[in-house]
Amino acid sequence: MERMKNLAYYNGRITPIEDMMIPANDRGFYFGDGIYEVAMVYNHKIFALEDHLERMASSAALVRIELPAAKEEIGRLLSELAERVESPHQFLYWQITRGTSPRNHLFPDTKAVASNLYVYSKPWKGVEMSDEYRLISVEDTRFLHCNIKTLNLLPNVMAAQKAKEAGCSEAVFVRDGYVTEGSHSNISLIKDGVFVTHPLDNLILPGTERKHMLAYCEELGILVEERAFTLKEMAEADEIIVSSTSHPSMRAMELDGKAVGMKNPEIVEKLRERYREEICKDCGKEPEVC
Repeated sequence: MERMKNLAYYNGRITPIEDMMIPANDRGFYFGDGIYEVAMVYNHKIFALEDHLERMASSAALVRIELPAAKEEIGRLLSELAERVESPHQFLYWQITRGTSPRNHLFPDTKAVASNLYVYSKPWKGVEMSDEYRLISVEDTRFLHCNIKTLNLLPNVMAAQKAKEAGCSEAVFVRDGYVTEGSHSNISLIKDGVFVTHPLDNLILPGTERKHMLAYCEELGILVEERAFTLKEMAEADEIIVSSTSHPSMRAMELDGKAVGMKNPEIVEKLRERYREEICKDCGKEPEVC
């Protein structure tokens, strides 16, 4: 099998990313009417695939989009596509939109219009864990369905850009005085040896790495509190951990221009080591990046 430098897939067609064409009447273009997922690929194996498929199915159900195939079949397709890219380590993205039909706010007839599946994969540098994250807080003005991984990300885009322009790595959303999450990550704390993270509700995305860290904490005997916390609590925490699929464990050293965290590297390293071990277990062999 000849492998490609990068890859895009749309409803059965496979091309390089730059050559892929998507119909203008795809409802993702007009309305952001779709959901998406991102997974990391190590040694051509998709890490935590089942977790991503479960969240994909949940998001699709919450916005009443019918999957184009059974989630297991989608998983097999994704695994096959990951094998077709040259780089063993990849950033794998896929989205499912409600279908292709003339612009109309109402749902199209699902008997006549099937949902669309778009996938792309590109080379990735591998596991990235930084101790130099700088954060900026912004008001959380997003809608009240942040638990759905939809394509409607303009507020997140604006917040991420604000962070970049301020010389920061990530923006932290604050709603009614409480921290919710980052523009493209979950935010957790370590305080007095306890791992603290926002509870799963409609205000945050159920991050896969957040889920993994909670499991690692249980295995390692680290106490966990799932509760909302304030920006002040965050500033006074021993550690601030920024986590996402592509950036699983970032330590924040600055918040709104002031030094924070960086006081309990031992717990952070234990969580990071469990992540590395899980990659080895899930993907069959240890990636060079570890």
